[in-house]
Amino acid sequence: MAMLVAQTKPVVGVDVAKNELVIYQDQSDRLEAIPNTKASISKWLRTLAGTVSIAVEATNTYHVLFADMAYEAGCTIYMIDGYQLSHYRKGVNVRAKTDALDARLLARYLKKEADELHPWVPPCPLYRQLLSLSRRRAALVQARTGLVQSWSNEPLLKTAFAAQINSMKRLEALVEKKIKDVLQRAELMGQVSRCMKVEGIGFLTAARLVTTFQRGEFSNANAFIAFLGLDLRVSKSGQSDGPRRLTKRGDPEARRLLHNAAMSGSRTAAWKPFYEEQRKRGFSTTQALVMLARKMARVVFALLKTQSEYQSKAA
Repeated sequence: MAMLVAQTKPVVGVDVAKNELVIYQDQSDRLEAIPNTKASISKWLRTLAGTVSIAVEATNTYHVLFADMAYEAGCTIYMIDGYQLSHYRKGVNVRAKTDALDARLLARYLKKEADELHPWVPPCPLYRQLLSLSRRRAALVQARTGLVQSWSNEPLLKTAFAAQINSMKRLEALVEKKIKDVLQRAELMGQVSRCMKVEGIGFLTAARLVTTFQRGEFSNANAFIAFLGLDLRVSKSGQSDGPRRLTKRGDPEARRLLHNAAMSGSRTAAWKPFYEEQRKRGFSTTQALVMLARKMARVVFALLKTQSEYQSKAA
């Protein structure tokens, strides 16, 4: 069906930047640049003769306005991340990278690969709000950690620095409270509490996984794992069997929280045997923790999917 859509609708590629959209229309071979503003996007959408299939480069949050407005106008949207586009560029031997070339490349990618792609559907407002809060808290924690590391040997401003760090910690706590308030208003704290019964999973990890679960209908645990970027990329050809590596195509903050949860869980009676078994099989500490994180994510998915209660494996 996706291929049929690509054949019957004109194809458009949109390279996204903070202030500008570079748009290439494949059918008319037209390239143009417009401001990344609501008025300009609305004006451009009105020029379309009908609905089109649009490949949009997912860039931070700069693509959201265009994608939302184009979707509301009836266009079929396909989100292409930078990783996909970079490898496609190399695969088709495009040797330069400019906004104009990327807009053309996005249209080309959609035209050739539409049958392998899934149309994008806007997330619900709740998901966007929770995701935004979680990302801001993560950025705050990262900034605080970096400051602590870089200022650790500076004695002259020790008192003032300590006050600054405490202020940042209070802001982190405020954001965490806001996340909890949003979940309570959405009547999702019961889901969070269900997840927190899994050994090693705290509030923030549970909140992030419940948020992820709200993004859409996941057909099975494998789809949920893939959305988190915890699925493995296999590199095998002939007699060569290379190491498996995480695709890391999903949300990095969710993976970080799950990794921390796995570190905590590996010391509990419920998960320690599994963790130690992987270490005995020759896997490194990091590999064993990733395997445990993936297992914990599967357990959480099952709890949320079936609305069942967690039964601990601890003796």
